[in-house]
Parts: sequence; structure tokens; C-alpha cells
Amino acid sequence: MWRDAAGTLHGRAHEPARIVSLVPSLTELVCELGLATQLVGRTGFCIHPREILKAVPKVGGTKDVDLAKLRALAPTHVLLNIDENEKPVADALAQFVPRLIVTHPLGPADNPPLYRLIGGVFGREQAAEALCAQFAQAHGALQEAARAWPRRRVLYLIWKDPWMTVARDTYISRTLALAGWDSVPGNATARYPEIELDADSLRAAELVLLPSEPYRFRQRHVDALRSLPALRGKTVALIDGEMTSWYGSRAIAGMDYLRRFREQLSREDAARGRSGEAR
Repeated sequence: MWRDAAGTLHGRAHEPARIVSLVPSLTELVCELGLATQLVGRTGFCIHPREILKAVPKVGGTKDVDLAKLRALAPTHVLLNIDENEKPVADALAQFVPRLIVTHPLGPADNPPLYRLIGGVFGREQAAEALCAQFAQAHGALQEAARAWPRRRVLYLIWKDPWMTVARDTYISRTLALAGWDSVPGNATARYPEIELDADSLRAAELVLLPSEPYRFRQRHVDALRSLPALRGKTVALIDGEMTSWYGSRAIAGMDYLRRFREQLSREDAARGRSGEAR
């Protein structure tokens, strides 16, 4: 038996399972575990792996699920996430879906149990253990590299109008911490707080990262922030948001990406120091 984030115990699924995933990270994980043929529905935000998912019907978004369309697919299991899917949706699904599997990874360390939960329920234990081994290798490599890097305070912006960032109890912040970046503000009460880009909020940050999702930041946003007096001489950079916020199998590639990304920023910082240029 395997226990999900809602405390529900799940046994092995009876074949053939019919899976609907309402979480992009979990959809990718389902396919990585060799379960693509049992995936009968997904959200429009579930985009990886692209070629496989072209043939899988969409049932709306993570928040605006088309319940009638989902019901017509006759799923035996629906995969949910506490942050991404709202409780009224889960309550409605519980009326006609035999099994809801609820997830809530709060940091990178929650990925191996997630692999084992999904792999165990759907009979892919061996594939799940292979992912656990890959995760351990990538995690160890990032930890080893991070020992050589000075810890830096990072402002990681996830939205514009209003500006929003991440608190330290989020998956993103804990992922950044593995690479030696401590997110600011350090004492936010909301998990995704709104902030003002004033001198006080920017003074605490040594680095500003602008991800590709959920808001798609571009070079023009980097240029605008670099022009602010409070950020003069500090690094402002674009980053792949999938690599910091997606859990599941993407977390393995994410840790490798973060290691390379931080090494690149370190080289760029060293080059600027030698040349006396300010970014």
C-alpha cells in the first residue's frame, strides 16, 4: 500500500488503469514511468513529452477542469496536486472517479517518495527505483558543487503586475537553496507574496532571477530591472522556470541544469570582476 498527500492509502491498480493527470509534472512522470498508454486525459498545460501527448485528450486547465469531458473519459484514477488543483474540483471528482491520488511535493527530497507512489500504484516499481537512483546522483552532484559556491540571496520573481515572489516554504525556494541561493524575503507569511520593487526589497537581493513560467519574462524585463538604481552592479538573469518549479522526473534534469547555470553565472561574475564592468 502507498499513502498519498491526503493520507489516502492506495493499493496496486487493477489493469487496465485509465489515468487522467491534472498536473503537468505528474503527466511527464507518468510517461517517464512507461505508463503513457494508460494516460487517457491531461490538462492543456501538460506539454511534456510533446509527441506522446499530442494523442491524449485535454480536459481544460489545472484550475478550470471540464468535469463533463473528464467524466466521459471514464478514468479509474485522477492525479492531483494540492497547490495546483482546487479543492472544489477534487470534491467534484470524488463523486465519480474511483481513485484520486493527491500529491504535494514541498521540496526536491519529496521526489523519490513520489516516484515510488506513482510507480507502485501502477506496477512500475522497477522504473520508479531507476528514477530514484538518477535523482540521487543528480542531487549529490549539485550538493557537491554547491559546497564551492558562496551562498547568495536571490529574489526569484514569478509574476508581474503585481510583482510576486516565492517564500522559503515553497518547492521553488527549496530547489534554489540546493544551488546555494537563499530566497528573499526570508520571513514572508504568504507562500507567494506580492512585493514592491522598491529600494528596501531590492537591497536584500544579491541576484534577481526571472523565470520562463508562470509569467514568461523576457530580455526586455531583464533590461528594465538592470536600469533600477537599487540593482546597479547586481546580476539579473533569465532562468528556465520548468527546471526550478517542476517536480517528478523533471527534477532530475532540473538539478543538473541548476548546477550548470550557477557555474555559468559564476564564470560571468568573475569575468566582470576582471574587466571592471557592471552587469
